[in-house]
Amino acid sequence: MGIKTKPHIAELSSQSRAIRLEDIGAQLEVRRHPSARRLTLRVSRTRRAVIVTLPLQCDLDEASTFLNRHIDWVRARLDSLPNHVPFEDQAAMPLRGEPHRIAFTGAARTHIISIDHDARNHPTILVPGPKDLAANRLTRWLFEQAKGDLEKSVTKHAALLSLKAKRIAIRDQTSRWGSCSTTGALSFSWRLILAPPFVLDYVAAHEVAHLSEMNHGPKFWAMVKKIRPEFEAAKQWLQVRGPDLHRYGPAHGRNH
Repeated sequence: MGIKTKPHIAELSSQSRAIRLEDIGAQLEVRRHPSARRLTLRVSRTRRAVIVTLPLQCDLDEASTFLNRHIDWVRARLDSLPNHVPFEDQAAMPLRGEPHRIAFTGAARTHIISIDHDARNHPTILVPGPKDLAANRLTRWLFEQAKGDLEKSVTKHAALLSLKAKRIAIRDQTSRWGSCSTTGALSFSWRLILAPPFVLDYVAAHEVAHLSEMNHGPKFWAMVKKIRPEFEAAKQWLQVRGPDLHRYGPAHGRNH
């Protein structure tokens, strides 16, 4: 169970090369689903992906025609999405809910990422080392920061409920902010470190409660409220502002 937030990339048939990934500026995915009764089309806000779902008996030519017929709608939806903010020198990004600036310093004497404050107390994340590796180094650092904060929150909430997580993993998951397996392993999105601490703490509490209740019934929410009484504010924050956290990341791919 978890709080919802990579499938393969498929190119359509050779007869419809007019619709290519570079033309629509997004990842294109074609999925076959046994329960699908008709062609459907949606745009993922979190991954900026165009997803065509087909019934099993539908061929790719029909899917191609369907996509071409709705391409103006697709482009309009993509244009309405917030712009991606790549990790690059002088870019702005949130960290624990506060605005920060990124500085790729190129410094060779240290490999430790740090945070500096200017005369106005504006924070800057200083990323040393070769600039072509800085984005991935920053991403790894954010994974580590997220893991540290989440381990503290999970330990705190689990103690209150006399529970224990088997392990904690930080991932680049886009459909859920957190998840709990039947074996007691918890997984979280690294992007929670971009959100205010009370939001990260709520997601930790949510998944800890799943260690006991693998559902979203009354007993589950009673447990969440016991350890995180004001969880509704964090839940609403994620619903309204959570998708924007997916704007931030390395310019190319998701390597970390």
